[in-house]
Amino acid sequence: MEKIKKIGVMTSGGDSPGMNAAIRSVVRTCAYYKIECAGIYRGYEGMIEGDFIELNARSVKGIINKGGTFLKSARSKQFMTKEGRQKAYDALKAANIDALVVIGGDGTFTGALIFNKEFGFPIMGIPGTIDNDIAGTTHTLGYDTALNNAVEVIDKIRDTASSHNRLFFVEVMGRDVGHIALNVGVGAGAEEILIPEEDLGLERLLESLKRSKESGKSSSIVIVAEGDKTGKNVFELKDYVNEHLPEYDVRVSVLGHMQRGGSPSCFDRVLASRMGVKAVESLLDGKSNLMVGLINDKIAVTPLSKAIKGQSKINKELIRVSDIMTT
Repeated sequence: MEKIKKIGVMTSGGDSPGMNAAIRSVVRTCAYYKIECAGIYRGYEGMIEGDFIELNARSVKGIINKGGTFLKSARSKQFMTKEGRQKAYDALKAANIDALVVIGGDGTFTGALIFNKEFGFPIMGIPGTIDNDIAGTTHTLGYDTALNNAVEVIDKIRDTASSHNRLFFVEVMGRDVGHIALNVGVGAGAEEILIPEEDLGLERLLESLKRSKESGKSSSIVIVAEGDKTGKNVFELKDYVNEHLPEYDVRVSVLGHMQRGGSPSCFDRVLASRMGVKAVESLLDGKSNLMVGLINDKIAVTPLSKAIKGQSKINKELIRVSDIMTT
């Protein structure tokens, strides 16, 4: 690998709190080692179009506390074609960019692997997704913030549930995994938690709600991951409970994108800072095709191929805790 003199940094896929902090870390680590850094606007789409900006330590002041990504994010159909990737490579070489730090999730890393295979371009990944669905790290950027955002809202919903003796189904993000739902459910004291990894079933849900009613609970919160298969969707769950347990006054609240927004937590800011340093230093050490992650509170690296193909595991111990807490 040739000596790296300039590193490009980009964000891709869904935004997550902590992305700006990670960009800041990459830029300032480059400045520390006296190499150039370029920001790539709008992910792979901006790479194809050569939409770059020179960044230095002062360019990233005041962004560590900002949600979203100032480099913007976009999905690119062009990059899915060989011609599009060739244009991206030509644009990088024209800008004298020698290596990339890509911040994103599974789709971002898949594109990075293909790009490296075709052009041998050095790449390091930083996992940025609130779903925490990437293997090779216990926490992705934005996950901790999303948990705090969701718990804060659910605490407010509980006030209404208690005041009106209502049952609330609260849908949180998690299309393929239930990390957010499980942790938020335990943290918010939910009566039931529905996640893709554990098929509760409609009958068992009814039995659980009946027991809650019989035990004297006048209101209930049920957390539902958007990918849960207990019903076709959270509104079908509401209709089913209304039909079979008419004594419940049922409401639905879908938290949606509010989980993604807002200022990143201290944990996410620190994690982003640690990951950015490791990503740049790994590239300077001649490493490539790796993802930076947090394992046993230490920053480690995992092959991008394993981060993509690997399944992030649900915490079985936390499921057991949840079962005990809902007694």
